[in-house]
Amino acid sequence: MRARRIPRAGVPHGPVGGAGYRAVMVPALPPSSVPTARQVADRWVDTLADLDPSVGTALGTRPDDRRMPDLSPQAADEKADASRRVLADLDAAAVRDDDDRRCATLLRERLTAQLAVHDAGEHLAALRPIASPVHALQSIFLLMPTATEHDWDVVADRMAQVPAAAEGFRASLAEGLRRGVRSAPRQARAVVGQLDEWLAAADGRGWHAGFVAGADEAVLPGALRTRLDEAARTAASGVADLREWVAAQYLPAVADEPDAVGTERYLLAARLHTGADLDPHEAYAWGWDELARIEADMAAEADRVLPGAAPQEALAHLDVHGEVVEGVEEVRAWLQRMMDTAIAELDGTVVDVAEPVRRVEAMIAPPGAAAAPYYTRPSLDFARPGRTWLPTLGRDRFPTWDLVSTWYHEGVPGHHLQLGQWAHRSGDLSVYQTSVGSIPATTEGWALYAERLMDELGYLRTPGERLGYLDGQRMRAVRVVIDIGMHLGLPIPAARGFHPGERWTADLGEEFFAARSGSPAAFVHSEVERYLGWPGQAISYKLGERAWLSGRRRARERREASGETFDLRAWHTAALGLGSLGLDDLERELAAL
Repeated sequence: MRARRIPRAGVPHGPVGGAGYRAVMVPALPPSSVPTARQVADRWVDTLADLDPSVGTALGTRPDDRRMPDLSPQAADEKADASRRVLADLDAAAVRDDDDRRCATLLRERLTAQLAVHDAGEHLAALRPIASPVHALQSIFLLMPTATEHDWDVVADRMAQVPAAAEGFRASLAEGLRRGVRSAPRQARAVVGQLDEWLAAADGRGWHAGFVAGADEAVLPGALRTRLDEAARTAASGVADLREWVAAQYLPAVADEPDAVGTERYLLAARLHTGADLDPHEAYAWGWDELARIEADMAAEADRVLPGAAPQEALAHLDVHGEVVEGVEEVRAWLQRMMDTAIAELDGTVVDVAEPVRRVEAMIAPPGAAAAPYYTRPSLDFARPGRTWLPTLGRDRFPTWDLVSTWYHEGVPGHHLQLGQWAHRSGDLSVYQTSVGSIPATTEGWALYAERLMDELGYLRTPGERLGYLDGQRMRAVRVVIDIGMHLGLPIPAARGFHPGERWTADLGEEFFAARSGSPAAFVHSEVERYLGWPGQAISYKLGERAWLSGRRRARERREASGETFDLRAWHTAALGLGSLGLDDLERELAAL
């Protein structure tokens, strides 16, 4: 069975903690001094770490924090109140240079967008099979250091608090029911299925038991081993209770909830993921045009793979007859070599890679994770490197045609070069600009741009690899069409040859995706489920790539119009040093480089 890729945003691209952390110090100011925008932003990161322990764990700044995140509605309200205070501080901050200006713009945009989403109560309906607060019950442990007895002591204390965190999330969902802000039943069913996977792991002892079983017995005294095992049992009990409540109480209560969120909620969500005020009708029409362009390119490439074959036939042929890697460890090592080679060959020619960013690790994803590859950032001190993660889904045979461009996206020159470079520059810019202030369209847009860049540079060496790249591009264009179409209930244009004039539904979304994907039906279903539960995120890839390409084109035109030579290496290096920006600002900043 072959699964397509869904690079995870938000949680999956969060910075990863590790052993050997350094604290992020914000210089103290004399009482009379006016703080800069960057200092306001970095103090906000410290406040966030106080409010949400997963922030300090992810950044690698608070390795001894034993708390689990508070997922209750009260905690969300407290964070919103703190956000409003920061906006007031930002009004009085000094803007002393371009980095300050960009930081102030980013912080204001992010806080404003997040407060709009909070005030609409969306945090009370965040039940979905990806990047939901429920996933913090697992993911936070993957970010923690586990090298020493002390590390495992912290893990034991935190793991024992999983039931309290699960109860906080249950309270948020219950408050959503009370207010009439609800997730759709398909999202609840999907999460129940994931929690079933967690509970079935480690021979029925649960995912947390499997995690602590990996502790090095040589560094554990017997008492700590006992505590870890008990904490894992406690965590499994909390997961089981949440699973039972969602299945028995929440699902019946949302049985009539529609899948689509409608225009108002969609535009709020799209702003959160893109940092831009979306014109959904323009984006919808552009998505159709981009899909047509890609499909024409695919038809030509499919003929090179298998003369006379349509794209779907060529993809099926590659699954059976294309290049393949046999074995889980073998594919991990193959992906590692691929990233190491890309760094060695691109550094100094296409982009300048900072020394600590040269290290990246290919990993196998844990069970119950997303159904497709993803990336996790390095800690700020690079004690734990950036990592790519491949879910095997029980497979031990891996066709390479759809892995090559995916690893250019997830690893090098995609997420790893951008997010690793941000970590490297966090002292020059601000920790906020280079970590928690990330905007999905900027990061996913760069990663999709990176795939296209490698195609431009000739790294897709076979027709199969290029067809795999185009298949991924097609999927992202499909996302724009059906994500906007389903949530807004838009009509399908008559000229597109698919249910002309009908309005989008989840069933039509699955039918459309299936006809334009080489993926199994179960994966197509999970993709559409994801879009419906996470509105506005799926469009960030293609709209972000569009901004990166436009910024590069405009920068080249500006340089050449003034008689200069456009230096692609210098442009990439400068672009990766900007830090996070929303799409309203990104293209303008890129064009000026």
